[in-house]
Amino acid sequence: MIVYPNAKINIGLNVVEKRHDGFHNIESIFYPVMDLFDVLEVVENEINEVEFTSSGIDIPGGIESNLCIKAFDVLQQDFSIPHVKIHLQKNIPIGAGLGGGSSDAAFMLKALNKLFDLNLTEKQLIVYAQKLGSDCAFFIKNEPVYAFNKGDEFKPIAIDLSSYYIKIEYPKIHIGTAEAYNGVIANYPVVNLQKLIVTPIPNWKESIKNDFETSIFPNHPGIADLKQKMYNDGAIFALMTGSGSAVFGIFET
Repeated sequence: MIVYPNAKINIGLNVVEKRHDGFHNIESIFYPVMDLFDVLEVVENEINEVEFTSSGIDIPGGIESNLCIKAFDVLQQDFSIPHVKIHLQKNIPIGAGLGGGSSDAAFMLKALNKLFDLNLTEKQLIVYAQKLGSDCAFFIKNEPVYAFNKGDEFKPIAIDLSSYYIKIEYPKIHIGTAEAYNGVIANYPVVNLQKLIVTPIPNWKESIKNDFETSIFPNHPGIADLKQKMYNDGAIFALMTGSGSAVFGIFET
């Protein structure tokens, strides 16, 4: 079975408060980008072990930290599913704020569900995905949402950018979580993103922000330059996605 885990962008990201557990609550709009995707192949293995291979972008870390393997493990705990061979053609940049790893995990769950006729509902798949990471559950439905709390709770939101061209540029800079949050002051925005996102897109430039740009741009001016280049090239809106470092621009053509 072959599936195509796609990327996502964050249209706005506000760090609203620090939690007692050390994490932060955020609000953001998650929007799926279907034109940028990995290729994930899963087949039953004849031998009694899970095999993982990859091509394309190098994937750091050992097999024990791979989210595709973790997705298999979390289902195998509840179902007697056979071992599998997994091959991942990695196209979505890693550590770029595009959700590639989370998408791979979610699509792995969906692929195993179909491959072995587990008959899990969408709601059940979401519960499994939540065990794997904050963004993973988003890719089960794979539809635009307003994300809140730790970025792991969602509300559907009516936004359709299919008539626009979304350009994504990755400056090959990896931004760690600690670096992203260093210098960010958690604060509730004056206007909630749910209200801003339904305003005309040309208005977004002045109203929709990514709080991580404040802490990241001074240390990585090349990312700021990339955002400005999007506007110079005619984007009606541009922003760094997630905690960086990829930047997207929305163009009319």
